[in-house]
Formats: sequence, C-alpha cells, structure tokens
Amino acid sequence: MSANTDRHADAVARYFEAWNARDPEALAKAVTAAWAVDGGYTDPLADVRGHEQIAAVIAAAHAQFPGFAFRPTGKVDAHHNTARFSWELVSEAGGAAPVAGSDVITLDTENRITAVLGFLDRVPDGA
Repeated sequence: MSANTDRHADAVARYFEAWNARDPEALAKAVTAAWAVDGGYTDPLADVRGHEQIAAVIAAAHAQFPGFAFRPTGKVDAHHNTARFSWELVSEAGGAAPVAGSDVITLDTENRITAVLGFLDRVPDGA
C-alpha cells in the first residue's frame, strides 16, 4: 500500500531534473537541489557519494547516450522516507528506449535524497 505524498513526488521530480540536466552549471544546481550534501548513488555500474561524484556519473551517462533523456514510467510508490519508481532512457529523436530501470530513494528531513539504489532492468549489449 502506497502512502505517496507530494514530498515524494517532488523529490522524484528533482531527481529527474538532475538526470536530464546537460549543462555543467545546470547539472550542479540540479544535483544540489535533489541530493543531500553527503547523499549517495549506487547502481550496478557506480557507487558514489557527494554532489560532485553524482554529477560526474550523470554527465558520463549523457556522454554515453547523447540525445537521450530519462523519463519516469508508471507511478511513484512511497512510504515514510522511501520511494521507488521506474524509468527509461529515451531517444529524443526516435523515441527508442534502450535502457530502463527501477530506483529506490531515501529522503532526509529536508526531502533531499540521502541514498539511491538503482537497478538496471534493460541494457543494450556492449553498454
């Protein structure tokens, strides 16, 4: 049973703003808005902490998939300080989505992300 609230939806929206920021200055600002100072991000390919390292992981994803954007799929399911949601990486030119996953985030008392546990559900060969 979900107890999704605006705070969860807002945190997830800020998360996607960060993942879709391409300009280094906009990316740094979006990461700062979404994550706590000592927040972390862990998935099968990365395990980082802090704004600078998180921004570097996001920039690397854009370098590997230029012209793609992260989009949520489905609803945010949430309770207490935790939310989970699914996403896909979509080509802005053709609409193909070669990468998809699910993430679980934990929020602090200021509704900033303290931890992300990411799972890759679909990844192209060689990626």
